[in-house]
Amino acid sequence: MASVTEEDLSCPICQDVYKDPVLLSCSHSVCRHCLQRWWRKKRTQECPVCKSSSLISDPPRNLALKNLCESFVLQRDQRASAEDLCSLHGEELKLFCLDHQQPVCVVCRDSKTHYNHRFRPVDEAAQDLKKELQKSLKPLKEKLKVFEQVKGNCDQTAKHIKVQARHTEKQIKEQFKKLHQFLEEEEEARISALREEEEQKSQMMKKKTEALVKDIAALSDAIRATEEELRAEDVSFLQNYKAAVKRVQQRPLLEDPQLLSGALIDVAKHLGNLSFNIWNKMKDIVSYTPVILEPNSAHPELLLSEDLTSVTHGVRQRLPKNPERFVYHPSVLGSEGFDSGTHSWDVEVGDGTDWSVGVAAESVKRKGNVKSKLWRIKFSDGKYKACSPAATPVFLPGKKRKLNEPKYQLIRVHLDWDEQELSFSDPEAHTHLHTFTCAFSEKLFPYICNKDKNLIKILPQEDDNNDDDNGDDDSSSYDDTDDLFG
Repeated sequence: MASVTEEDLSCPICQDVYKDPVLLSCSHSVCRHCLQRWWRKKRTQECPVCKSSSLISDPPRNLALKNLCESFVLQRDQRASAEDLCSLHGEELKLFCLDHQQPVCVVCRDSKTHYNHRFRPVDEAAQDLKKELQKSLKPLKEKLKVFEQVKGNCDQTAKHIKVQARHTEKQIKEQFKKLHQFLEEEEEARISALREEEEQKSQMMKKKTEALVKDIAALSDAIRATEEELRAEDVSFLQNYKAAVKRVQQRPLLEDPQLLSGALIDVAKHLGNLSFNIWNKMKDIVSYTPVILEPNSAHPELLLSEDLTSVTHGVRQRLPKNPERFVYHPSVLGSEGFDSGTHSWDVEVGDGTDWSVGVAAESVKRKGNVKSKLWRIKFSDGKYKACSPAATPVFLPGKKRKLNEPKYQLIRVHLDWDEQELSFSDPEAHTHLHTFTCAFSEKLFPYICNKDKNLIKILPQEDDNNDDDNGDDDSSSYDDTDDLFG
């Protein structure tokens, strides 16, 4: 007969060994107390296992199961009691061998196996070891907190990913909607021009045809009259001969009709470089910004514009604590880093009173008050400073224009990686501010720190070769477009 386990003798409701089990009409057994509580809760007499209705409100006791459970509990208690006795000597385990790290009896203490060993009473040893285990458990609890925090951040990140995706999708659709609208309007204008030319030239051909019809009718009349004269009697023919000759001789003096030059549709004008000319005309509605800000690096208190080209300081947002994000200084990086070539961008700081503009190394610290690996121009407390990791700040000249108004409202950042130079200037006043010369060893990213509510903006790159002719001149070269789009 197979041995009975505790699970076999467990009540389906309390999950413990049956106490006073009763037998339902469906043959399932439940503790009497558990069944009464179950029926009171459900307000119906049904089996907790199979949900079938019970016809008996006071089911009989399952005596066989009750006896089996009592026997099982007794054996279990006896086994538990036997575990507290020494398996070798049958004595109570009152001591704990510190060398073997196991409980022993007084006979074991005097045996050769535990010769010259250290012992402690079981209660003292258990108390000491519990304290040690408690200490070992503390790092695990702290580790558990870290894992739970990371999981919470992962859950928040997963939600933020969906928010980002939906918002980005909306922005993409809006951008394409503007482009579609432009293309539809351009298509309508092009087709309108084509139909206008068609109407003009169709009217011209209509007038030409009407004139030819009149000439053909006159010639036909002259030919018919002359042929009638030729069929007349000799005397009558001779009498009208001079008039007939004059009539015939006048018609050949008319110039032969010619097809009009340029009468056909100027297809080349409408189709020639059509795609390029439309694309070139898009320069009036699109712009190229050399630096796009990276929202995933932005401090939670920074608010970025929809096109990711400007930033202001505002109310703290609930954002994921991803590794790229600044959490101490209200800073943000550009989305693209540079490790070669020359790069230049203009930053409009406006009337901002506390800001920094420059570049940051890719490995810049973002989680604490660390200012290393930053090269920047800083404006604070009405003073300009050039700050770098390797030198003390350099105060720059520049008194305020008016009260609380900064001198410089536009900063041009120029990075020459090959020459290992980073320079700052005021393009409006054509004034050089400062130049850093150092050995850059890693990728550098555009950097902005904004500590007040004034807007700081990356300006679009201007196309110096664009004559701003509103797209009327379709002869723009590829070079102009290359300048516009970088």
